[in-house]
Amino acid sequence: MKKKFRFHFRINLKNKHILVLMTLLCISMIIATFASKISVDPLREVAGTVIVPFEKSINGIGKWLTGIHKNFQEKEALVEENQQLQEKIDTLTTENNNLIQSQSELAELREMYDLDQEYAQYPKVMAEIISKDAGNWYNSFVIDKGTNDGIAVDMNVISGKGLVGIVTEAGPTWATVRSIIDDSSNVSGQTVSTSDTCIVEGDLELINSGKLRFTQLYDENNEITAGERIVTSNISDKYVKGLLIGYVSEIEQDSNNLTKTGTIVTPVDFRHLDKVFVITQLKEGQTEEGGENAE
Repeated sequence: MKKKFRFHFRINLKNKHILVLMTLLCISMIIATFASKISVDPLREVAGTVIVPFEKSINGIGKWLTGIHKNFQEKEALVEENQQLQEKIDTLTTENNNLIQSQSELAELREMYDLDQEYAQYPKVMAEIISKDAGNWYNSFVIDKGTNDGIAVDMNVISGKGLVGIVTEAGPTWATVRSIIDDSSNVSGQTVSTSDTCIVEGDLELINSGKLRFTQLYDENNEITAGERIVTSNISDKYVKGLLIGYVSEIEQDSNNLTKTGTIVTPVDFRHLDKVFVITQLKEGQTEEGGENAE
């Protein structure tokens, strides 16, 4: 009897243990499930409130950086394109300046050619001006040709459309020219239409108006008017005949009622001389005169 009772008690104790374990497991699972429901939802809310905007910000920053990179690349491309365009502009500007200079030189050569043809009866040597006296005007200057080129003192110098001056000094490879606008210059001139003579005087103040002064014009019949051509006279001591000095602009009667005085517009730009012709032929029978005498 005693054995049977103990055996039955052990079997029941074991079943209770299993039941307790099963109960604890179920409770644990219920608690875990309940706890998971409680903890996951707040995390999801936190994720929706914090993480999602953060991700959007990150995406926005990424797009902004991408835009900056793209803009930087576009800017680099624009800078390179601008540099290429600037180089083209510089090239075109240089070519344009060269073309303008070439056209200017061509115009000057054509003018010199026309001048050469106009005075074809006189032998000439072309020379370039290499220096001049201080000031705006070419009243005295040096050319790059001299005695080695057949140039001598008292040879006439022309440029533009008329008379420039006369050679006063000459070396082997250079010569000094005094122009007709210099205060010390006096040139014997005459009118083309009547052959009346006059004296053309240099005046560095008057040349500011592009003019020269003439005196001692004998015009008994009052035939000389504005526009009359004045050329070098056939009675000039040093200037060959017929070189254009200028055109009469104003004229008035002198107080002696015998002669007239006035001004001449010169056809030569004495502010921008560059090239000249030297007539390599002296006036036949010329004599030296000093002081105020006309040349």
